Amino acid sequence: MIVLLTALASAVFCGVYLALARRRNIVATPNERSSHATPTPHGGGLPMLAAFFAALALSALSGTAWDTALWLLAVAAALLLAVGVIDDLRGLSVRLRLAVYAATCCALALYLLWPRLAEQSLLAWSLLTVATLGLLWLLNLYNFMDGIDGIAGLQAMLACAAAALLARGGDDASHYMLFCLLLAAAHAGFLFWNRPPARLFMGDAGSVPTGFLLGGLALLGYVQGQISPLCWLILLALFITDASWTLLWRVLTRQAFTQAHRSHAYQRLSRHWRSHGKVDALFVAIFLLWLFPLAWASVNWPQFGVFLVILAYLPLLAGMAMAWRIQ
Repeated sequence: MIVLLTALASAVFCGVYLALARRRNIVATPNERSSHATPTPHGGGLPMLAAFFAALALSALSGTAWDTALWLLAVAAALLLAVGVIDDLRGLSVRLRLAVYAATCCALALYLLWPRLAEQSLLAWSLLTVATLGLLWLLNLYNFMDGIDGIAGLQAMLACAAAALLARGGDDASHYMLFCLLLAAAHAGFLFWNRPPARLFMGDAGSVPTGFLLGGLALLGYVQGQISPLCWLILLALFITDASWTLLWRVLTRQAFTQAHRSHAYQRLSRHWRSHGKVDALFVAIFLLWLFPLAWASVNWPQFGVFLVILAYLPLLAGMAMAWRIQ
């Protein structure tokens, strides 16, 4: 019931915000790097995540004893939401945003990995470095991939719902699963307004905290033994492949990779097909028919986890090479 209420609340909150944004002229104006043609209200991540946080609080009042790590993850995401709202409205320097992002990612990784760091082993500190950089990269790549109608909301909804189905364990796992489902539901409500043709965009207020939450859930699932990070790598493979390939290419060709652009594979396909909906449909098909079965297999046969991750990414990399032939 609370999952359904979260989706409904998210849709209602986003609808109210949309009316306010139109009245206050909080819109994203199209430019040469945009994938939309008309001015569209942005900042929809604020009401979407407000519904999610409200659901966490309501669930706690109803008796759910949320793990401290999940509360910390939510509070850190709320901080990033506040930064995103300010950036959407007034604009913040890249250095300032990156400093806040890095500090937040490092703080979460330190908290979750602290018992292992007490061992003072090189492996533990290496894991902290990898975890911090992984969180920071996922946070940023999610922002990069929020470029056409529906795609960012779909990724979060599908990945979180799948993770909830695949998580294993005791009482902690039930809380982990509920957290994932509430986050999926909040994005489902947002998608009512963001489906093609979008009437509301997520903005940094939504994409940055969402990327952080997905990375945090992957790290927490690993620390608590509820779900393998290899499973999350498969569930997020489409976003990771497209963003990483595009960034690497722009770095190697000495382009200004911090500037907005329209060179991602999903953007190329949307221009080629003249449709955001067709790209979204392809995304859903690949996730349901290819990535989710492999993620399920990685949970049931963990000894083949690395092989299954490689298997998941190989056709995606081939698809990237084909998409990049499109101008």
